[in-house]
Amino acid sequence: MANRHLSRSIVMQTLYEWDFREGKLTDLQTEEALARNAEEFAAGSHDVAFMRKLMLGILERQPKLDDIIEKAAPDWPIDKIALIDRNILRIGLYELLYEDRTQVPAKVAINEAIELAKSYGGETSGKFVNGVLGAVYKELGEPGKDETSKKKGKHALVDPKTLPLEKLGGAVVFARNGDDVYLGLVHDIFGHWTLSKGHYEDGEDDKTAIKRIVLEEINLPVVPTEILGENEYVASHPEKGRTRKHVSYFLAESPYQDIKLMKTGGLDDAKWFKLADIVDLKMYDDMLPVITKAVNILLKK
Repeated sequence: MANRHLSRSIVMQTLYEWDFREGKLTDLQTEEALARNAEEFAAGSHDVAFMRKLMLGILERQPKLDDIIEKAAPDWPIDKIALIDRNILRIGLYELLYEDRTQVPAKVAINEAIELAKSYGGETSGKFVNGVLGAVYKELGEPGKDETSKKKGKHALVDPKTLPLEKLGGAVVFARNGDDVYLGLVHDIFGHWTLSKGHYEDGEDDKTAIKRIVLEEINLPVVPTEILGENEYVASHPEKGRTRKHVSYFLAESPYQDIKLMKTGGLDDAKWFKLADIVDLKMYDDMLPVITKAVNILLKK
């Protein structure tokens, strides 16, 4: 909606002012700045409540948003990103992560941010914003799939079997060191420990794909031993549209050696954990059955 685009631009201008003053504006001064900008650029607008909610939500979560931006764009420290660009990223990221997707679909959040960047940023701002938000959205694909499957409307009538298929593989990587068994997990920018996972390349069989995926992501030479389960879901991409993703999960053994994160783009750490320690980790609900099955197998060996 055109008025929402204008509302986001007013929030962006207000955040720019807040940021330019190094966050030293009081809450009252910031709200006054928003009211002033709304009156100047959207006199008579009935969307002020939306602007205020969006701005206050961003300011409340600003440290977390900045942390995610830095991890999604590791070559760009937050203080080196242009003022306009980083506040547009904060808006897009906040709407992508925290808004109701039935009200602000992911594609809308990303496209609105890109349009703001094209209108107010530099020559390459649109591409930069698209790249950062796209990297974050890619990591959201699986955790957000339940929301996609629950949506009503015309998409619910589409037969998933008619959608383009993407094949992925994931691994519960384990290693033995003395009497202890360890799992190798990766940590994403949303605060969850999860499995090493990636796309199959054309012509790859399961074992070849899993070996390559794990080596490329966490630098471990693994041997897949058995399949743990399969999962299929529909995900939406801002450019590709809806696709059917089929994920096969394997148990894979590795020597106990240094684990090193080789790829970022949504990940920020990789570690070994003893089996007894994984119960305290924050994980995605749909990963728990796969990991539990793997642990039960390992405890019997």
